[in-house]
Order: sequence, then C-alpha cells, then structure tokens
Amino acid sequence: MTRPKERQRTAFVCQDCGYESAKWMGFCPAPACRAGQPLVETNVSRPDSPSSGWVAVQSEPVQELANLDPKGQERVQLPGQELNRVLGGGIVAGSVVLLAGEPGVGKSTLLLQIAQYMSSRGQPVLYVSGEESPHQIKLRSDRLGFPGQGVFILSETDVDRVVEKLEEWRPALAIVDSIQTLYCQDLSSGPGSVAQVRETGLRLIRWAKARHVPVFLAGHVTKDGSVAGPRVLEHMVDAVIYLESQEFGAFRILRSAKNRFGSTAEVGVFEMTGQGLVEVSDPSQVLLSQRQERAIGSALAPVLEGTRPLLLEIQALTS
Repeated sequence: MTRPKERQRTAFVCQDCGYESAKWMGFCPAPACRAGQPLVETNVSRPDSPSSGWVAVQSEPVQELANLDPKGQERVQLPGQELNRVLGGGIVAGSVVLLAGEPGVGKSTLLLQIAQYMSSRGQPVLYVSGEESPHQIKLRSDRLGFPGQGVFILSETDVDRVVEKLEEWRPALAIVDSIQTLYCQDLSSGPGSVAQVRETGLRLIRWAKARHVPVFLAGHVTKDGSVAGPRVLEHMVDAVIYLESQEFGAFRILRSAKNRFGSTAEVGVFEMTGQGLVEVSDPSQVLLSQRQERAIGSALAPVLEGTRPLLLEIQALTS
C-alpha cells in the first residue's frame, strides 16, 4: 500500500494541550490551557489524504436521544469493589480509560489482572505492548499465577498496524501499554511527542467508539505527577485514573481525575503483594493494625478521602 505524500512544515506547539502556532510565543494562548511555558518548535507533517490509517466504518445515523436504549451500554463488572468503585460501577462498552502512574507503581500488573478476569469469563483480550516483549509479560503472568488462556499479546508500536489487528481480532477488551510508545507513520515527530500522542490516541478512540469495545491505555506521568504528553489526550478519553504509591509501604491508591460514567470523588485502596494488587476493603483496620493502645502522644483522627472516611493515627513527640 502506497502512503500519501506528506506536507512538511514547522510549527510551535504547546507541550500541554497541543496548540499549534505559526510563530513563537512565550505562553499558550489557548483559553482552556494558558500554560506558562513557551511553545516548542516542532516539525509537523500532514498527509494529503486525511483518511490514511483510519478504519473504514459506516457513518452513524442521526438518532433522537429519547429513543436510545440505555441497556445497550451495560457495564461489565470487574472483580472486587475497589476498581468498580473508581470506574463508576464497571467498564462501559466503547469507553476509553487512561491509567496513569509512575514507573513501577503497578500499572502493567493491574492491567494484566483485568485481562485475566475478562478472559476467565470467556471474553478474549488483546494486550498491545510497546515496552515489554511477550516473554516478559509471560514471566509476570506466571508470577501472578495466571495461565494466560484468552489473552493475546501483540508487540507493536505502529498504531496503524495495531488498529488493523484490533479490527481483525475484535476482542472484548483491548489494552495498550503504553500510549507514549505508539507512533503514526504519517507524522515525522518521534513517539511520545505531542503530535504523536494526540494522533495515536485519536485513532484508538475512534476505533473503540465504532466497534463498541472498551480500551485501556497505560500512560506515563511527568515529575509533577501529570500525564506525559498533550493535555488534549485527557480531554479525549472517557476516564482518567491515577495509580499512586506511598513513599514507604506497599499500598496503592487508585484515584479518578475524570469519569464520564461515574463520580470522581471515589478512591480505591490496594496492596502490592507477590500475587499482584490485592484490594483493601477496610483501609482503616490495616492502617491501625500496629497501633498500641493508650500510647502517649498518639491520637486517632478521621479524614475524608474522596467520599470514603478513614481513621489515621497521628503521633507527636512529648516530654
């Protein structure tokens, strides 16, 4: 297949929202962004045919809102209450969820556990990995005690080939680990750039909506804890959830920063073990398990984490 010719040009791009300008600016003028960082000069290419690399789908008819059946968007319940709570009650068909977190926090482990549960229900999962080889994923799967039936691994970073395989296999769930490793051949910039993350994310979202298949995207975070790449990616997806770790300890907090199908005030608590992430249904009991009764300089304080009350121990040195 011959790709269309590209038109090369240079533009100044905001690293937060992807805003493009023909001239340099010291800040982003987009009203929804207003980033205080200067625009970065970037080589931008545009194919002559905007349809290159897109899945051919029939246009959807115009429908009246009152005639739509909400039962067609039933949620798929996941194991345990913690993950379902953060997602708003389960996975919605055709939804795209961005799971972000620091390196080593457990994003890939959580995604593999979700794949394990879906495949155990007889629903095939296509796991697209741009960071690990299939054998490395198999080693992690064996550590979790998961045989791997029903989970198919694709080691690929070309988003067009990824969409082709998704169209060919039509899985019940698609997982991409990670969105920053994918690239589009129609663009000259490298993987992880503003243009690449925006375009690859848009193509995956378009496929998910057209085929009504949920997609999970793993995303990197920057030093300040925000998702790496353009902020427009967070606007495009249906949900953005963060997996956070403590400085000490094996606890993980799952927070929702955006959710079109549920509340963003919910949090989930997990513990990282040798068998993967295990949900903690009563965090207060775990946090106070080693507390000494009537200890001098110690007090209990209730705090609200989202909509969830927790009991914490406050210690102070006394003389």
